[in-house]
Amino acid sequence: MTGFDFIVVLGVRYLLVVLFFPFSALDKILGFKGAVGQASQATSSPALATLLVLIGLTVEICMPILILTGVADRLAAFIMAGYCMVTALLWKQFWSTGDFWRGPDSKGRGLFWDFLKNFSLAGGFLLITFGTMSATSFIEHPLSSTHPYAAHAAIQEPSP
Repeated sequence: MTGFDFIVVLGVRYLLVVLFFPFSALDKILGFKGAVGQASQATSSPALATLLVLIGLTVEICMPILILTGVADRLAAFIMAGYCMVTALLWKQFWSTGDFWRGPDSKGRGLFWDFLKNFSLAGGFLLITFGTMSATSFIEHPLSSTHPYAAHAAIQEPSP
């Protein structure tokens, strides 16, 4: 793998995780009370809301680091995909606002696009999880890595 290839692979992975680490994680840390308030929408227990935010912080800090370093990146990407889908279902409920068809400035329409973005991110993470290997391989070896920065023997550079 050339230095350019390494930069491209790292850059693409960073583009996938930059929303979470550092930005969303930092936002949760700096606005912890607000994050707990938002999490309270999904539960009636303040203690459970706090726990959800702490779990979210752990996921948003640890999983991107694993994805960027290539250490157990398949499992980390799988967890991130689940995290994106769960947060979409819990906090981007565009169907519950009742104003989706009122126009482009409706709350439901904004939530709809956020919902789709979360599922699109999940798709990107699932490409890391399953895109380079079979689903069976992931199930048999969930802590395996895609080895994103290793030279691939099957790829031959053309001779000059």
